Amino acid sequence: MSCLPHHSHAAACKPAPRRNGYTNASFMAAAMVAGHFLVSGGHAQAQAFPAKQVRFIVPFAAGSATDSVARLVGAFVTETTGQTVLVENRAGASGMIGAEAAARAPADGYTLLIGTNTTNAANASLFKSLPYNQQKDFAPVSLIGTAGLIAAVHPSLPVKSIAELTALAKKNPGKLNFGEGSASSRASVEMYKEMAGVDFLRVPYKSNPQAVTDLVSGQVVLMIADMVTLLPQVRAGKLRALAVSTPKRLAILPDLPTMSEAGVKGYELTVWFAGFVPSGTPAEPVKRMAELINGATKTPKMQEFFVNFGGAAQSSTPEELGRFVASETAKWARIVKSAGIVPE
Repeated sequence: MSCLPHHSHAAACKPAPRRNGYTNASFMAAAMVAGHFLVSGGHAQAQAFPAKQVRFIVPFAAGSATDSVARLVGAFVTETTGQTVLVENRAGASGMIGAEAAARAPADGYTLLIGTNTTNAANASLFKSLPYNQQKDFAPVSLIGTAGLIAAVHPSLPVKSIAELTALAKKNPGKLNFGEGSASSRASVEMYKEMAGVDFLRVPYKSNPQAVTDLVSGQVVLMIADMVTLLPQVRAGKLRALAVSTPKRLAILPDLPTMSEAGVKGYELTVWFAGFVPSGTPAEPVKRMAELINGATKTPKMQEFFVNFGGAAQSSTPEELGRFVASETAKWARIVKSAGIVPE
């Protein structure tokens, strides 16, 4: 019944009209419920991930290979979603400062570590303890790509090949130095030392770009590092390239031999880049970010970037990256051991 509140006359109360068997009141209630779901659905759609700025933590300095990779992925994310990406460089301690910051970030999908074989595989063997646990503190998202390294010396060094560098180093044990700002740049020289039977003095840096600055100025005489930081200086005539670390010669440097061809038989080392989020991040943001990275790796810019630096743009599922990191952690443990590196 529907009764007017200020009428006592019985005629004032009349049966409520029905709509398909429902009273006006029940019809309105149903409409309100339906409206609620429509609004909720629209709200959920409007809040599709990402719904705000995303932060990429790069554990190495601006200008490093990892930084370049982060900015390429970030540009694609912004172009695709309309959300800005803040690339935050936190260099130092072989990438551990940045990795720790990412591990401690809110697990909401809005902070991504652009990690590498250094932060998420090698450091576990290079150091006695880490400020983060690479297995427990991170959830894998996607692989981004792989790249090779290049060996370069200061032009003042009287060598034009790895064989000549080896001979000079044997005549001057411990007197020649090398710069390194990442696990791969350190391990690559340590491997060379072990395999060629030579000795170099290690000079550590917060990041590879800083080491390259001192290499160009002659403060250190050797580096084996990513091509993003070394190759431009080689092409400018400020450094002399001797070899690449990849198993085969590179199309962009066809005249440059591999380390193995140059006399260090069996030498091979490649590096990789991947996205990680703090452990406990919900599955949906992880899945969406993996999709975005996958899309970024298919862009001509990203593919050209990795080809030009001796590698390939590659993506993966979170599960595939998890298995890859486990195998790489074991691989880098073997590399560190065979290079004779004592954990710090």
